[in-house]
Amino acid sequence: MDGFFLKDLKGFPTQVQRNCGYALHLVQTGKLPPDAKPMKGIGGGKATVMEIVLDYDRDTYRAVYTAKLEGVIYVLHCFQKKSEALPRHEKNLP
Repeated sequence: MDGFFLKDLKGFPTQVQRNCGYALHLVQTGKLPPDAKPMKGIGGGKATVMEIVLDYDRDTYRAVYTAKLEGVIYVLHCFQKKSEALPRHEKNLP
């Protein structure tokens, strides 16, 4: 894995790095990891943009990739999702 995203991935907790690496390995071997899903509204044509969503210690981490360009996986972005919104179940507390 080369690219600017590697620095971001290395900033993730060790367990998240391992899980993300394993998920990308599955993609390389032609399998769909259970943590992966198509990104809505992105992709089309020959390229499909997918995201791996990993939850860890009440945080969510994502890796965005495409695997249909010349048979190679291109990781486009890795980031921690930060949301300021209250979870739905906490909004309804008395």
